[in-house]
Amino acid sequence: MSAERYLQIGEVAEQLGLTPRTLRYYEEIGLLAPPSRMEGGFRLYSPSDIVRLENIVQLKRLLGFSLAEIKQVVEAMESLKLLRRESRRAGDLETKRDSLQQALAILEQQVEVLDGRMRQVAELRDRFAERSLRVRERLQQIEAELEAVTVNASS
Repeated sequence: MSAERYLQIGEVAEQLGLTPRTLRYYEEIGLLAPPSRMEGGFRLYSPSDIVRLENIVQLKRLLGFSLAEIKQVVEAMESLKLLRRESRRAGDLETKRDSLQQALAILEQQVEVLDGRMRQVAELRDRFAERSLRVRERLQQIEAELEAVTVNASS
């Protein structure tokens, strides 16, 4: 284990804009595998741990996923990695085909999850756009009324 490639909890938290407590919580609920430990019990995060955490942060901040949804996505990503390795090691075409079919099912499920989230975001956007249009129309009415009052007052 090369110490320069591994980061301690405070360094990872700062790099990702999280708190050490959040990282420990992610470990506690199974979003993150327990990291390696230094003598004295200090957590050490590998580059792959950091990539996983970056994915978690992106799903949470960018897409607003719940921790349960994030856990499903992260587990799907891990399953895909395992299936890729299995497919590469497989000597027979049936095993390769089975691995690819499983990977396809996982990927299609993740696309469905994202499509659902995108529909929700689009619906919310449409509601705000509709409200914005109504407010704009009402503002134009008030401006026209104010202009009429100003014209009448000056005559």
